[in-house]
Amino acid sequence: MARIGVLGLGNWGTALAKVWCEDGHNVMGWTIEQEVYESLMTENVNHKYLPGYELPNLDVTMELSDVTETCEILVIALPSGVILSVVNDLIPLLRPSHVLLDLAKGLAPTEESESGMISPEIEARLENAGKSNPVIVLTGPTIAPEVARGVVTSAIIACHDKSVAERISERLSTETLVLSSTDDVIGAELWGAYKNTVALACGLVDGLRDGIGGDNLKAALVLAGFSEGIRLLAAMGAESSTAFGPAGIGDLYVTSTSPRSRNRTLGEKLGSGKSLETALGEMHMVAEGVRATRMFLKRANALSMEVPFLSSLGKLLDGNIEVNNAVRMMVEAYEA
Repeated sequence: MARIGVLGLGNWGTALAKVWCEDGHNVMGWTIEQEVYESLMTENVNHKYLPGYELPNLDVTMELSDVTETCEILVIALPSGVILSVVNDLIPLLRPSHVLLDLAKGLAPTEESESGMISPEIEARLENAGKSNPVIVLTGPTIAPEVARGVVTSAIIACHDKSVAERISERLSTETLVLSSTDDVIGAELWGAYKNTVALACGLVDGLRDGIGGDNLKAALVLAGFSEGIRLLAAMGAESSTAFGPAGIGDLYVTSTSPRSRNRTLGEKLGSGKSLETALGEMHMVAEGVRATRMFLKRANALSMEVPFLSSLGKLLDGNIEVNNAVRMMVEAYEA
């Protein structure tokens, strides 16, 4: 039995907390949102992010120190845009025994990060503070409501120290959450972020269902996005084998096709003719695909790589081309 702290009770953090509570672990969740705290305290349900699922055994707090005092595995389930600011608050509270499990894979805000990636940036901040707590990444095809419902789900635990990854994957695996280990942290993290760009593009197709949209077009976009990802992420340091595992094609597939995927949903809103501002305003959960698209475009430019899939998506997000033209450009760039 592990003592697990989940920092951030969005739908993913709440779903994991539920699974681990039901597996007999001691779990405490931390949130800054008063409404989330109150609904879990009074009704044992996170009505905002994961309605319909009770968590009677979850302890909840709004104080970070409560989590660090009682837990050993700290699961950071926060959007990539805010995770580093919370890590700054967390570092002074850490003990040597704490292990950090990062769910916010991928690229950190460039104005905050020297490395450009989240888990290495967390490690750098720990080192600057004189601490050496292990930092681990969890990624894979994981739709939160399905995990909460008990659907069998596979995911990857990545750490530079493979023995740490193996130990944590064994401790946190359950009957329905099957975790395996890898030491390709860069690949796992980058694919965890990149897949959101492909999900956005596939959502565009769903928004175009009354016009040129359809499964044939969606398949073409998945191929185009995946092919471009293999080239770009390898240039950024990912191992090629990771692209073909749960962190790569597995996560990309489910995020691009599931009706519960927030990035696919955002793309659908854009494809139906809504502006980016309007579409984002209708989402109460963070869709990382917009930020990921722009971050990967910056990295591609720095590497002097041509990325027509991402470039077309970026032009659409910036309002420079129409949806129909964007999806055609994505597909045509990868025609044989």
